[in-house]
Amino acid sequence: MPASENATFAALLIDASGQIITWNSACETVLGIAAADALRQPLTALLSDDSRRHYQLRWTAFPNECDAAELEFVRADGSHHKAALTLLPQFGTDGQLSHCIAIIDAASDESDTAAVGRIPLSSIIDVLPGTFYVLREDGSFALWNKMLEQVTAMSSDEVSRANALDTYDLAEKRIIAANIRNVFEHGIQIMVEANYLDKYGHATPYLLCGARISCRNRHYLCGMGLDISERRTQEERLRLRERALHATSSGLVITRCAGADNPIEYANPAFERITGYGADEVMGRDARFMGVPGMDEDERAQLRAAVRERREVNVAFRNRRKNGDIFWNDLTITPVSDGRGKVTHFIGVINDVTAVKQRTAHLEHEVNHDALTGLANRTLLWDRLEQALHMAQRNKSLVATVLIDLNGFKQINDSYGHEAGDEVLKMVARRLQSSVRESDTVARLSGDEFVLVLVNQPSLRYTLRMIERLRVSMSQPVSFNATDIAVGGSIGVSVFPHDGSGALDLVRAADVAMYHAKAAKTGEVHFFSADMKSTTQAKQKLEDAMRGALEHHEFFLLYQPRICLCRGRILGLEALLRWRHPELGVLAPASFLPEAEENGMIAAIGDYVLDEACAFMQRMNSAGLAPLPVAVNVSQREFCRPGYVGHVAATLEKYRIAPAQLELELREDCLHANQHLAVEVVSQLSELGVLRAVDAFGGGLSNLNFLQKLPLTHVKLAKLATHQITADARSGALAKALIDVGHDLGARVIAKGVETRVQMEFLRNNLCDELQGTYFSAPLAEHALHDLLVAAPAA
Repeated sequence: MPASENATFAALLIDASGQIITWNSACETVLGIAAADALRQPLTALLSDDSRRHYQLRWTAFPNECDAAELEFVRADGSHHKAALTLLPQFGTDGQLSHCIAIIDAASDESDTAAVGRIPLSSIIDVLPGTFYVLREDGSFALWNKMLEQVTAMSSDEVSRANALDTYDLAEKRIIAANIRNVFEHGIQIMVEANYLDKYGHATPYLLCGARISCRNRHYLCGMGLDISERRTQEERLRLRERALHATSSGLVITRCAGADNPIEYANPAFERITGYGADEVMGRDARFMGVPGMDEDERAQLRAAVRERREVNVAFRNRRKNGDIFWNDLTITPVSDGRGKVTHFIGVINDVTAVKQRTAHLEHEVNHDALTGLANRTLLWDRLEQALHMAQRNKSLVATVLIDLNGFKQINDSYGHEAGDEVLKMVARRLQSSVRESDTVARLSGDEFVLVLVNQPSLRYTLRMIERLRVSMSQPVSFNATDIAVGGSIGVSVFPHDGSGALDLVRAADVAMYHAKAAKTGEVHFFSADMKSTTQAKQKLEDAMRGALEHHEFFLLYQPRICLCRGRILGLEALLRWRHPELGVLAPASFLPEAEENGMIAAIGDYVLDEACAFMQRMNSAGLAPLPVAVNVSQREFCRPGYVGHVAATLEKYRIAPAQLELELREDCLHANQHLAVEVVSQLSELGVLRAVDAFGGGLSNLNFLQKLPLTHVKLAKLATHQITADARSGALAKALIDVGHDLGARVIAKGVETRVQMEFLRNNLCDELQGTYFSAPLAEHALHDLLVAAPAA
């Protein structure tokens, strides 16, 4: 609505964008500006620079109700005039802000001063945000405000009788007294931080200031105090964070985003320790100066991309310390944004993982190679064979798989001793290795079985010549303690692509051919042929028998205790499957589970085992025995089934078993087959509450970066690692390394297959958590286990 032209005050009408639409004549009188010059101008054009900034900070948008502020207006002659500006918002019929009336109180500066001068001092000091006081020279209070009474919890009468020094603790009285003397004796203005003590002993931190004033020829100290509790709290938080940054064992750097470079602005002591550079030596430099040219270029490219895209990243690469040493640096960088969301800095967390990398490399060699012969082991064999088949498919070439079983090896051990047997195995390994090319692979499959992968074979005739050469080399006697030991072997060969398309098919075909060679006893090399495929019928017969075993309840479980190496108490059990075969007697899992895994029966057998184990736990709980976790092995086919975690949960609920009483063991190679699924399913099992273990850890290729992503509770060492522990002081290196890695993963470590006291003591001395094996107990039937638990209760 239009402002009244007859009003005694200046009034303007402003639209929603802040522009002047109309004003009254008083505006021209107050500001000396003609209406024509002011209309359609923003209201802020009438203000001084300081007042314009104040206006924009206070009213980024028009207020929803009446609001006022004192501002400085600029007259037409350039002079400045202080006046009170009041904004009255106007709303349309739709409820939206449409206009705003601005009223300028044209009172003069002098009238303001006179008006303020007439306000009583007592009214002013009581509205101050802090304490106000006037002290006499003896320290008594001549004047004070209500805030001082509140802080000291004293009444007005108590303050009038108090001395200023009574409001501070003993440690600060001396400092305050000295400052008061300086004010009175030298007229010095002082500022000091101290704690007010109320009459109940509660302290409040204040910033105090004071100066000397004179009245009627007497001196007084006039002072004020501001509560700095919030500032003290913030300072303490900052000091705590600073101490944390300095105390952490990880190197920390803060860098500033500055175009192509990211100069370092902060480095903590751990960074100095890791890199050898002092903080003053790296300030202002981009951390790239520590890089090693030509190394880990892919990782550095990932880092550059993350910095460019302003996102978090974790990489591991090599840097160079100040002394020239190269170290492995595990680096995580995280962007830091300002209040407007713009990334201004990066925080880098640095960890020296050189020892872990070296230990992992050593461990990988131990894991992938046979300890006795140095040849590739079973795990590396499968990997090399798969690679050879992929290459052969591309090159349209042949791959020969040769399986060799030494003849009469048991008799060698029995006649000459195990040392002689070991010497024979090592000599055969060297001869086989020297008879093939570098591109070929020689592996020790088991005790006296060797497998060779001969790649890029141009023809079967070429293959036969190679195999004949190594057969002759291998059959030479081995000298041991001045005795020549005759050596021979049965050799079976399969050829890709004639005898199979996959690694498993080729090894099985070579195995069938080897058994035909052993049966023939002629010492000749046998190639796999079609008439050897009769083994398929035997496989079908075994599958039918397994189906019948489920229907007729021929499968049953035994339970082997797990023992705490620290206290010697039983901590858990492992459920072990057996088959009471009507013709062959009791069979161990190794004689039928590989076939079950291949033909798909493993899922049904796994369901049976889980059901039986939960029923067993229910019976043990009902018998009043302490609930012990029972470990159940899980196959890859079970683990990958849709809804597997839901099936586990339903089974636990069916038998009313607490999730923490069930432990699921998964082989590492099963988890590697589908890493994304493995992380998802193991995480779901963790949320369900069941225990999670990696079985046969160290028995194959290990990917520690992948395992770190899994929320594991236990790792079980491969029996191979346990069996390598002997009375020899140099033995057990693999077991010790695996224990350390298991603890690094945050899991309890269990050693399987412990058979001797030497093994037990070694494991205990190297901080292994639990053992399982015949040294304590063979697998037990339920009734025998019940008796054992009653006699030796669990921890």
